[in-house]
Amino acid sequence: MEVSRALLLALLISLSLPCSCVHGRTHHHKKHRHMSIALPPAGAPPAADPPALPPVADPPEGKEPPTPAPQPPSIPSNVFDVQSFGAVGDGVTDDTQAFKLAWVAACEADSGTLLVPQGHSIMTNSVILLGPCRGVITLQVEGTLMPPDGPDLWPASNSRRQWLVFYRADGLNIRGGGLIDGRGEKWWNLPCKPHRGANGTTLPGPCDSPVALRFFQSSNLTVQGVKIRNSPQFHFRFDSCKNVVVDSITINSPANSPNTDGIHVENSNSVGIYNSVISNGDDCISIGSGSFNIEIYNITCGPSHGISIGSLGKLNSRACVTNVTVNKATIRHSDNGVRIKTWQGGLGSVSSVTFEDIHMDNVRNPIIIDQYYCLTKSCPNQTAAVYVSNISYSSIKGTYDVRSPPMHFGCSDAVPCTNVTLTDVELLPAVGEIILDPFCWNAYGGSQSLTIPPISCLMEGLPRTIMESDTERCY
Repeated sequence: MEVSRALLLALLISLSLPCSCVHGRTHHHKKHRHMSIALPPAGAPPAADPPALPPVADPPEGKEPPTPAPQPPSIPSNVFDVQSFGAVGDGVTDDTQAFKLAWVAACEADSGTLLVPQGHSIMTNSVILLGPCRGVITLQVEGTLMPPDGPDLWPASNSRRQWLVFYRADGLNIRGGGLIDGRGEKWWNLPCKPHRGANGTTLPGPCDSPVALRFFQSSNLTVQGVKIRNSPQFHFRFDSCKNVVVDSITINSPANSPNTDGIHVENSNSVGIYNSVISNGDDCISIGSGSFNIEIYNITCGPSHGISIGSLGKLNSRACVTNVTVNKATIRHSDNGVRIKTWQGGLGSVSSVTFEDIHMDNVRNPIIIDQYYCLTKSCPNQTAAVYVSNISYSSIKGTYDVRSPPMHFGCSDAVPCTNVTLTDVELLPAVGEIILDPFCWNAYGGSQSLTIPPISCLMEGLPRTIMESDTERCY
């Protein structure tokens, strides 16, 4: 039978309207997706009815629909997990090759991340990680990163002076909530180490021990939030670097671990060390020759040997350090507080140094300039010396160990210290009531407010020898 075009149009419109279906007592309204339907030409046979859609089944009463199984998170394409390069991560297997391959891949990416994954211990031998990289590169330590356990397991072909070296690694970030474990105890127990011999003496034998992390000729570095412990020697060493930020790190080694400086800076400039806690067996922070524009802020230090500039001028070398600021620090149970140490016979100068807002807690030498620094106690007197000038101490307060005076300015006979100023200094004995007098030797300067103990041993003005000769200063 021929169906009129108008009748067919009405039929199609009625099919597109929602329907009300009855299931038991409940009415469910199901909305169908509207589709654009082309009308058949006049005279065409009628279209067949569309197939009915099956009803959507409701979940059983009182039960929620099943939750899809969680999918493992995808790893971004710029993250290079050392396990993807063959690392085992059991702390025993040598993962050096996997670590190096992951570094190369991250270095060649636009902004690559080398990942030490959580729950794994990556053991790697001494390795030099080369830059510059294509873009910013990140070492993300979420698990544990460690060297071989002691000198007996150290490969004979590897340098014993360094573990991980980052060379020309511009734009490097090191971060993460994991651990860098230097495994240094067996190195500290070598017979050549100071605490091994009787009465502080050392015994002959191989003595090189590796620095944990060394950065060489690199710029725009950031080390943030990492934890490092038990380095065989220095924990961090920055050589010939610039634009460095170290922030919110933790360094932890025993108080008797020899030569385990926390952070050492040498021939570097524009270095900031902030908001960190350092406990170790040597200087918390040491600043070597060729360093300038160094800022140290909000550091908790100790037990340790304090915060030091030096030692400088060893073997008659020339040393230059300028524009150093240490602000808001706490130093606890340490051999020294804030120290400048130089060898006799050195050349150059230390200048424009500010120590400010520092709390001392039972520190043996809270304030010390020592231009007679000598490890063997048999160093001959020499006339040359590193020139120390423009040193400011402000708001230095707390307690000192009564075995030494709270302030010690031991300056060279031939090259005196000049322009040493003290403001708002209050240092009291940790035990007992006797306040020791400060010690001064050939030091010039003065106090701008009352100090405790009073300091009257500083000489005023400038010595004639300094006024007539400035040939050994650094500019």
